[in-house]
Amino acid sequence: MGKQFFNQQKKSQVVPFLQDGQYYYNKGLKAYREQNYPKASKYLQKAVELDPKDSVKLSQLATVYTDMGKYSQSNELLSYILEEVDKEMTECHYFMANNYAHLGLFQEAYKCAVAYTEKDPYGEFIEENEDLIELLTMEDDEDDPFLKDPDDLIIKQDAAKSLLEDSQFEEAISLLEEIVVEYPEFWSAHNNLSLAYFYIGEVEKAKEFLQTVLEKNPGNLHAYCNLLVFYYYERQDEKVEELAKILSNVYPLLYEHRYKLGATFALVGYYPLAYKWLRSLQKQGFEGDDTFYYWLSYSAYFTGRENVAKQMWERVLKENKNKAGSEPWNTENNFSGLLAASMTVEERLYAIFLAKKTNSVDHIKEYQASNVPQSQIEKEFIKFALSKDSGSYDNISSLYYIAETLFDHNDHDELFLFAFRVLINAHKHEYSLTNHCGWAAALQYVWKKQCNESVSQTNIASTYELSVSSVSKYVKLVKNILE
Repeated sequence: MGKQFFNQQKKSQVVPFLQDGQYYYNKGLKAYREQNYPKASKYLQKAVELDPKDSVKLSQLATVYTDMGKYSQSNELLSYILEEVDKEMTECHYFMANNYAHLGLFQEAYKCAVAYTEKDPYGEFIEENEDLIELLTMEDDEDDPFLKDPDDLIIKQDAAKSLLEDSQFEEAISLLEEIVVEYPEFWSAHNNLSLAYFYIGEVEKAKEFLQTVLEKNPGNLHAYCNLLVFYYYERQDEKVEELAKILSNVYPLLYEHRYKLGATFALVGYYPLAYKWLRSLQKQGFEGDDTFYYWLSYSAYFTGRENVAKQMWERVLKENKNKAGSEPWNTENNFSGLLAASMTVEERLYAIFLAKKTNSVDHIKEYQASNVPQSQIEKEFIKFALSKDSGSYDNISSLYYIAETLFDHNDHDELFLFAFRVLINAHKHEYSLTNHCGWAAALQYVWKKQCNESVSQTNIASTYELSVSSVSKYVKLVKNILE
């Protein structure tokens, strides 16, 4: 009896300790007072994850982000508080104004400061807010006004977004490069610039901009999602799996982040995770665009939810009738679209070339209608491939005729990928491509040299019925492009 009682007493002393949001909040506050900001943010993030609607915990985490110099992340939380949790927490406007001022976004800072004055004229921070407004509106050097032109960033950002959505990547790059110079800590522009470069095939440059974001703004969800897409396109399967596993444990608060995470998971084929985020958004009343419903339909279909997939596809067609024919249950198109999504620009151009060469018009149309981002050169090449007039001789049509000339003498896939990679850059830098035989001969020669094959310019000239001097001229052009 005594032994049994002792065992019961011993068991009763083992009380499960539930670590709730308040526990982590208190730990975070302690670390914050000790100025251990990384530790404080770690605990507060856990607190917010457990209590996502607690405005006090959210605002404290935003404060820590500000002290860490993560001004954009702080403002994302403050916006979330005002939009989703407590619109009466007016001091968020003042905190956002300070963050925008640190970022150099003075017009946005001014708007938030004015909003705070209007919503809470007797608020706790009203004096500090008035000082900030005075600082933002004071006259400065006329050549470099402290307060930038009204809505300058918003106008440029919206324009760049439209260009990206229309696959006008070259134009988007030009505008985004302007934005990152004027607003060096506006990470959204860096992320979009990285994507734009990636979609035109300049992978290394894309990674440079992405690395800038990840180094200076650690934890940027958009950057990590873009990195996952890069790994997927490059077929680095192990890295895809590793990063996808990390992102699967992320619980974003903002609708925009949930959308980004869900769409990214869908694009790389992690459909259960994609469906989790996109469906939850849709159930919460989120009104997305045709791309949102496109990925929701695909993720629903590939997780066995055919009725949901068909309902969402109706929304796709309501928003964009051009998507007709690219349904996830359209097996042939589905294979074509998903395959294209994992291909590089040069691989897609080569595929379009082969489709035209074999008169497979339907395959070209399927790719044209898919949700795969298309660079301007792809769109123009598709247009040429589908046109009945094959007698034009501009640079776009020359891409096809150079490849066709190569095709008459070679059957190595790697040579064609090399050729399209060079020709994309030649087109970008406005080289004339009208001498199809000259370019084809030079591409074959340089490629064989890179493969350590025995080849001479004399033999290549004979094969393509050119002079040696002509081959030499175009070999130099190819080498210049490669450098």
